[in-house]
Amino acid sequence: MRSETAHEAAPGSAPSAPAPATPAPTPPAPASAPATPSVPPAPPPPMPARRAAAYMFAAFVLSLAQGLGLNFISANLTQIQGSFGATTNEATWLMAAYMAPNASLTLILFKVRAQFGLRHFAEFSILIFVAVSCIHLFVNDFQTALILRFFAGAAASPMSSLAFLYMLEPFPPAKKMNIGLCIALANMAIAAPVARMISPSLLDIGGWHALYLVEVGVALVALGCVYMLRLTSPPRAKVISAVDLLSYMFIAVGFGSLAIVLTVGRLYWWLEVPWLGVLLAVAIGSIIIAAIIELNRKAPFIDVRWLTSWEILHFTGVLLIFRIALSEQPSGATALFTALGLAPSQTNIMWAAIFLASVTAGLFCAMLMKPGREPFIHAAALVMIGVGAYLDSQSTNLTRPEQMIVSQMLVAAGGALFLPPALASGLRSALKNGPNYILSFIIVFLTTQSLGGLFGSALLGSFITIREKFHSSYLVEHITLTDPLVAQRVNLLAGIYGKVITDKTLLNAEGLALLSQQATKEATILAYNDLFTLVAALCAVALFGLLIHTLINASRRPAPPTTATA
Repeated sequence: MRSETAHEAAPGSAPSAPAPATPAPTPPAPASAPATPSVPPAPPPPMPARRAAAYMFAAFVLSLAQGLGLNFISANLTQIQGSFGATTNEATWLMAAYMAPNASLTLILFKVRAQFGLRHFAEFSILIFVAVSCIHLFVNDFQTALILRFFAGAAASPMSSLAFLYMLEPFPPAKKMNIGLCIALANMAIAAPVARMISPSLLDIGGWHALYLVEVGVALVALGCVYMLRLTSPPRAKVISAVDLLSYMFIAVGFGSLAIVLTVGRLYWWLEVPWLGVLLAVAIGSIIIAAIIELNRKAPFIDVRWLTSWEILHFTGVLLIFRIALSEQPSGATALFTALGLAPSQTNIMWAAIFLASVTAGLFCAMLMKPGREPFIHAAALVMIGVGAYLDSQSTNLTRPEQMIVSQMLVAAGGALFLPPALASGLRSALKNGPNYILSFIIVFLTTQSLGGLFGSALLGSFITIREKFHSSYLVEHITLTDPLVAQRVNLLAGIYGKVITDKTLLNAEGLALLSQQATKEATILAYNDLFTLVAALCAVALFGLLIHTLINASRRPAPPTTATA
């Protein structure tokens, strides 16, 4: 009788399959397939040459549109104040009103761009900029111009970001941080010399409105470029919170108040008017409140602890020293020629040379820049700026722009060499800590460029005022009619009025007044020479510190391992 094997099934389970009479041989386990190496994604195809040239042209136009608005005012302040019937102090408020929103707005725009998309950000920004530029054409009084300059500073703030992004767009990722970065920063530096070169002729043609007619034309060209050429837009993300807006409000008030103080403080003099102290207190208090808010957040708008680390403080100090040294150009050479009574059109050849030096140095830096070369490039930049400032320190009342072409080209080339390696190394340091630190780094960079530039101009301008008073008092105290040389010079100068003034006493008084004017002029030249010497000494000290810092870092690097030989 055949026996069967009984199988019990658990309650509720599926019936089991009958067991085979003889167990089937277990098939061998298949050999594991070799792991296929991960293939990196193919790099994007290079952009066609014509399209790349179009993006670069768009970047040039956007940079020009953004830079002309500010530099038209700063380059022609004396001429513009005549159009409005304003004093020099009043006209300077046009620059202060522009810088008040411009000093901080880029910080919140960084998050606006990430949340609402780069495309919408670009289109909306250029439309606002064109609208504000067009309104300038209908302004004829100082009060309206002052209000409009505030909105012009706000509207111009996103233009610098767009110009930067459009210049980086055609470059492959491997070249964005060297070639693209150098060309983008060189592009941002050309607006100042271009404005200085074309504004005298424009003022002769149509005054204030001619300047802004050109700006409107450039803005309209930029509008067409933005709508025809799209930027690669990263994915959107909700990054703006209510606390971000609260922090930014205090940052904007602090930076704006500080920008006003630094712009007009030297003219009203720092300790003479009480409202300067009030504005400075408001600036410090607002920045402290913003820092307290950020220190108590889990996801801060800016990382205050990282900003106060030794590495970032050192980086900020380096940027600030260079900004003060680079202020030698607008607050030194340009202001000297204004004090000597030269018209802006007489400095065109010097500004053309500065334009050429900036572009050439930017392209040269693109060929040199690689990670690890930053100290050597910065040393070369310091040497150029220092030598240029020392050459300028030999100025006399016969010095003209033609004699300063070489020195100002050196200063401009030094500035173009310094910024790209500094920005690249700072971005690498921020990315090591994570993408959230990029905004904190941007705050450092923009603060040292905008507020740092204003601080450099205020510092050097105040130094000139103090040294001019010193030299003037020293020269004037030796002007006495008992000195035969002084009496001879007074008689010579008084001879100009000899045919219209017969009173000997009045004639001597006129001669003394003219001699006093000449003494003040010489004192001013001596003060500017002191300024140029100070900048040269600052560059020498900074170069010494850079060399020491580089040697210390080299000594701390671990020695390469030695291979054992048999």
